Amino acid sequence: MTTARPRSPSATGSPAVPAALLVTAILLLAVNLRGPLVAVSAVVDPIRSDLGIDAATAGLLTSLPVLCFGLATPLASAFLARAGLARGVLVALVVLLAGVLVRSLDGLPAAIAGTLLLGLAITAGNVAVPVVIGRDLTRHAGAVLGAYTAALNVGSMLTLSLTVPIAGVTGWRTALASWGALVVVAAVVWWWATRGRDPEPAPAQDTSATAPTAWWRRPVAWVLTVAFAGQAFAYYGVTAWLPQLLRDELAMPPVTAGAAASVFQIAALGGAFGVPVLLRYAGPRATVLVVCAAWTTIPLGMLLAPQLWTAWCIVGGFAQGGGLVVIFSLVVQAARDAAESRRFSALVQGGGYTVAAAAPPVIGAVHAATGDWTAPLLVVLVAIAVLAVAGAIAGGLRATRPVPG
Repeated sequence: MTTARPRSPSATGSPAVPAALLVTAILLLAVNLRGPLVAVSAVVDPIRSDLGIDAATAGLLTSLPVLCFGLATPLASAFLARAGLARGVLVALVVLLAGVLVRSLDGLPAAIAGTLLLGLAITAGNVAVPVVIGRDLTRHAGAVLGAYTAALNVGSMLTLSLTVPIAGVTGWRTALASWGALVVVAAVVWWWATRGRDPEPAPAQDTSATAPTAWWRRPVAWVLTVAFAGQAFAYYGVTAWLPQLLRDELAMPPVTAGAAASVFQIAALGGAFGVPVLLRYAGPRATVLVVCAAWTTIPLGMLLAPQLWTAWCIVGGFAQGGGLVVIFSLVVQAARDAAESRRFSALVQGGGYTVAAAAPPVIGAVHAATGDWTAPLLVVLVAIAVLAVAGAIAGGLRATRPVPG
């Protein structure tokens, strides 16, 4: 039995919002859900030198937000249910701005505190966006999810490419703080797109809980969680250490390595827009396998022929962008109503990001123990294999609605 999907606020008494404006707000939000996080990897050496910390401690500035994505997801889901998606995301953007600024203040405690604020804010955004897309943009969910994933990678691309040049002129603190300007722009557009909406309080009756099968007993939720864990572990492991790998293996200077690593983020745009088409014509299971085959080019290519790094970053970047789209599409497809969509989003991202938080320190520790990049790249390959197996299983499970186009 399938429960009816609730109508969007524009259909229930709140002022109508043009779909283009809401999509613009989602894309600007997405730019800020990865950019401030990955910016640290571009200037990790001056941060270590200035703060007097070792590589493991510096890794916390990347891994702590990802740990928040996992552990704080239930809190974020509850907050969004109470505050409503519109108001909750706006509050999250204010907290994100505070985190970006506090992280750039003097001393390690400020850097850690700002990083935690940043992680908590991005967690709320991570949970909210798939729910907003599935609820308010259902007819074009696949395309909007693709654009959302592309915007995530645009944010990463901008920060990886520009943080080092900005830091060369102003210092790493100002370089990291400067990305707060994008947060302000996103907050203004989000407020404009959602102004006048009701706070969308949690419904008195949870339809997913009264359905024949409780949401947390559905196998698809847990299989998708495992698949997302493999996807996120591989992504954050590669993102955190690719600049260093390029410096070590190809003797690239830091500025060049940061720009080169951004190719991995730029190429995700192809996967973000290509995978929705592949989903429509090939189906979820075949799409997952194609994505995973492309993903393997990063670890295998950098092991066997690192001089061809451009090709591996392009194909692997396509895969990492596509992997996110296919998993979120399956979440939207499987959820029976908005409440279940929020819970699925929280479970899949919470479990996946908790595992992914270990990627930067684990890969860094393996590299330190072995002295080269062979073993760390094999760890990434194992994560991709997990994504392939769990994703193929999830893609074969029947859902209540067709894959959104």
